[in-house]
Amino acid sequence: MDELITLIDEEGMEHQFAVEAFLDLDDEKYAVLLPVCDEYDTDEAVIMRFGVDENGEEVLYDIDSDEEWEKVADAYDEISAEDDRFQN
Repeated sequence: MDELITLIDEEGMEHQFAVEAFLDLDDEKYAVLLPVCDEYDTDEAVIMRFGVDENGEEVLYDIDSDEEWEKVADAYDEISAEDDRFQN
C-alpha cells in the first residue's frame, strides 16, 4: 500500500508511517504500519488498534496488551505468508 499515516507522539512530534495492511480480527480493526524515515532504528512494524475518540472520530491507539499484540502480529504473519505482495 502507498498510503501514509501521520501519528503524533506524547511530545507533539509528528511521525510518518506507511500503511502495510489493515486487519479485522475479533471484531476489532488494526493497522500494520512501517516507519517511513530513519528516526527509528528498526524496520519493525508498528501495530495499532482503531477506536473512536470522545468526538466520534476514528483514531489509532497503542496496544497495551502483549497478548493482543501477539495475536495481531501472528494474524499478519499468516496473511503475509499467503499473499504474494509481501514476498521478496
